[in-house]
Amino acid sequence: MTSSPERSLVGVYPGTFDPATIAHVAIARAALDQLGLARLDLTISAATLGKDDTRLTPIDDRLARLSEITAFDTRLAVRSTTDSLLVDIAEGYDVLVLGGDKWAQVLDPEWYGGTNARDEALRRLPTVALAPRHPWIELGDDPGAGAAELVEVIVLDLDPTHREVSATAVRDGRAEWRARPPDT
Repeated sequence: MTSSPERSLVGVYPGTFDPATIAHVAIARAALDQLGLARLDLTISAATLGKDDTRLTPIDDRLARLSEITAFDTRLAVRSTTDSLLVDIAEGYDVLVLGGDKWAQVLDPEWYGGTNARDEALRRLPTVALAPRHPWIELGDDPGAGAAELVEVIVLDLDPTHREVSATAVRDGRAEWRARPPDT
């Protein structure tokens, strides 16, 4: 996948970013560089699937912090959305950037009300750029593998040390995994 001179590729990287981690930054950089994206929108949903929003840092605080952290690259933008399903958030984008843990969520028919609805939603997805994350299930080895054939998937080349990084671990004290603004 490369952008043409007539059209620049734009990607979306949804997440809670609570807090943003060094792995989030590494994934964003990898997506920009490996896919030739002109822009990548790091997007926080106002209503998160599968998480208790009342336990999250307020969205405005997360957006502000993420803006500080991504200031190193003008190709990165920070956005919010009222959409919750990843397939809806990806609407209108050329690439959907996800960690391997979110890929399992995309393939889970329960989020869509059944297999047929899930498959219809997957057909709407742009190219998916996957970042290997713990627990990483190799493509084709998971129960939703047949559904995955409905989507073009590119696996990002990332340093394996980022697979274990998680925002939960940062909240629990792994400060070295917290993303920081440039020059701090």
